[in-house]
Amino acid sequence: MIYEITEPFEILLIEDEPADANLVRLALKENRVFCHLHHVFDGIEGLAFLRREGSQNSNAPRPDLILVDINMPRMNGCEFLSAIKADEKLAAIPVVVLTTSDTDQDIRTSYQKGAAGYITKPVDIDQFIEAIRQLDNYWFALVKLPKRVAS
Repeated sequence: MIYEITEPFEILLIEDEPADANLVRLALKENRVFCHLHHVFDGIEGLAFLRREGSQNSNAPRPDLILVDINMPRMNGCEFLSAIKADEKLAAIPVVVLTTSDTDQDIRTSYQKGAAGYITKPVDIDQFIEAIRQLDNYWFALVKLPKRVAS
């Protein structure tokens, strides 16, 4: 099936590890995902991006999807989930946890806090690229997302 995509998807990646952020970039490129990837290093920077706080974020786009790591300094992924889901202007943005943690407690807590999905990062690069391909197929081909509105 061919989907006509006229605008790139906006993805916000909240990831403190530069190597993992580069791996996400590589996987998106390898899978030819039509998107703009915006990267910040923790939940505090993620909220500033979403709320357009600070001069570097004044024109930040509203993401179609947020990918967040669990284990980060200052504000971790679960704390970020709590904050975004408590903000009525941001609560509808789907957030997928993308992390190395596969503990049942992290998975359960993420869903309780409002995560739309939970993906454990594969260690193998080919498996990681495949996981991002499946993420792309699900969120940008299969699932119907609301049209963007000016905010």
